[in-house]
Amino acid sequence: MTARSLLDVVQSEVAGVLAEVDPATLETAADLLDHAPRIFVAGEGRSGYMARAFAMRLVHLGRTAYFVGDTCTPSTGPGDLLVAVSGSGTTAATVRAARAVTDGGGGVLAVTTAPSSPLASGALHVLHVPAATKHRREGEAATVQPLSSLFDQCTHLLLDCVCLELARRHDVTDEQARQAHANTE
Repeated sequence: MTARSLLDVVQSEVAGVLAEVDPATLETAADLLDHAPRIFVAGEGRSGYMARAFAMRLVHLGRTAYFVGDTCTPSTGPGDLLVAVSGSGTTAATVRAARAVTDGGGGVLAVTTAPSSPLASGALHVLHVPAATKHRREGEAATVQPLSSLFDQCTHLLLDCVCLELARRHDVTDEQARQAHANTE
């Protein structure tokens, strides 16, 4: 395969997954985020990197957001929202975080390929990403990419779309987001 054909294959795979996502689920996710006083984001491995990128963008949009596991992350409370990212919906630490948030009166937005998973079962809403994971379960999208690459790519794009919706709703300009960007780097 040439580099061009690899680009074409990845673009086609991502486009195929995104075409299967119900746009209403993005609006529901934005609604939940809009009503949460504080947003916590969790994920492990590459899912965690996608979650961290999302938390950063939420801060750029003027929201109070934390990544679960950072040393300066406070405890959650009633009304808080956890955005929990796990392709399989079974990642132990992410499921544990979701249970802790719901036990404390908060809610969970699950981002997963598995709408009937343990993570999704207690969630207020599931942002279903119909992509392949490292498990290659029956019904997952076909991919030539290793492990959970397709899930990670699509999750990043979908969460960015949720951020675009939030920015649109609140008239957050690029300049305003830039002003909220870290100035210590």
